Amino acid sequence: MQQLLNTALGGLTLGMVYAAFALALVLIWRSTRIVNFAQAPMAMVTTFVALVVVDAGHSYWLAFAAALASGLLLGAVVERLIVRRVEGGPEINAVILTLGLFIVLHALAAVVFGNRYRSFPAPFGVRGIEVGGTTIALTGFGVFTILAVLVTMVLLLALFRYTDLGLRMRASAYNPEVARLLGVRVGRMLTLGWALASLVGSLAGLLIAGGSLVHPGYMDSVVVYGFVAAVLGGLDSPIGAVVGGLLLGLALSFVSGYVGSQLVALAALVILMLVLTLRPGGLFAQTAARRV
Repeated sequence: MQQLLNTALGGLTLGMVYAAFALALVLIWRSTRIVNFAQAPMAMVTTFVALVVVDAGHSYWLAFAAALASGLLLGAVVERLIVRRVEGGPEINAVILTLGLFIVLHALAAVVFGNRYRSFPAPFGVRGIEVGGTTIALTGFGVFTILAVLVTMVLLLALFRYTDLGLRMRASAYNPEVARLLGVRVGRMLTLGWALASLVGSLAGLLIAGGSLVHPGYMDSVVVYGFVAAVLGGLDSPIGAVVGGLLLGLALSFVSGYVGSQLVALAALVILMLVLTLRPGGLFAQTAARRV
């Protein structure tokens, strides 16, 4: 029973990490209709920015804020200077561009920050919480991760459902020609979408790095699992991203704990294939006409 509980709690924390990255993918999709495969190395770069701040003797929270701010700026710069050149063209162009950006950012990070493993701090404990004399597989930093992802999801839902800004962002993504005729500054909305998605990606990078080791490739596996979580829940749904991340985290945790850790990647692939076969739009896909 104790092992079952610890496996489930481990899956909960892991799932929230995947959910954080899936939220970034959902945000960029809803804002620009592009899947950003460079999201992981962009988040990795901002995590190293935070590490530079910590190494300079400043607090974790200042480094946390610096990473989020640099993510916001990096997303805006990437959209303005790079992605805008292919916006409005064939979708494959954006895919190839973000894959190329993935490689370039990896190489630049290795040159600037080095390839060695480095410890990244955590603001809260990374030891299991004691409950009735028993240690359960849930840490203080794990609780912080869960709360951070839930707050981010609520803020994104509020942005897209209840604000004029969210409405303009969705209109710019779904039908930019009509949005321009209605007076929406489509270019600015697309830039904002990339900036916010990069900020959420930076949060995911910080949550993944907390209390562990980082290097230029530390988020590579998260690209796969975060993408599966986003597809599982539905690329158009922030709630779906969180639910998809939780379901994936729990499933992979049980596979690792009861079947074998070497089968985790295969299990993720099977889940992805089942979703694409049975419900291509994800669990939270809407069959009704889309409203912007």
